[in-house]
Amino acid sequence: MKRVKLKRCKNRKIRERNANSPESGFTLVELLVVMVILVMMAGIVGPRVVGYLGSSRTKTAAVEIKNLNTSLELYFLDVGDYPTTTDGLESLVVARGQRKGWNGPYLSKPQLPTDPWGNPYKYESPGKKGRYDLYTLGRDAKPGGAGEDADTWN
Repeated sequence: MKRVKLKRCKNRKIRERNANSPESGFTLVELLVVMVILVMMAGIVGPRVVGYLGSSRTKTAAVEIKNLNTSLELYFLDVGDYPTTTDGLESLVVARGQRKGWNGPYLSKPQLPTDPWGNPYKYESPGKKGRYDLYTLGRDAKPGGAGEDADTWN
């Protein structure tokens, strides 16, 4: 085996030169400037993302209500009437009472969906606006409102 001799002086000089060169790292000022830029970008982009999230929840609620409407129409075709308010939307998943012709479940999942804010959808039959009313009260879970707090109806 051959031993290789390292020249310590040259290596030390190389290490010293690299440690003292301006390219060896970032200064505190440079790091602070980058952090300020990132915070400014987050301040500009953040509210827009939150706004899109709110509108997408409202759109998701409208799509889920349309899907539940379709399931209620299939239920109507099989049974001949819509579920009562007492039976509720659970009739789409489990046969309630003595309903002849029930051919469910009418939803692909065994449980009822909740609105995007985690509340159950409201169902009334007969409804005030039609044969049945299917709606969500929005983020605030109170009637009325605007934006994300607005009610979404069938």
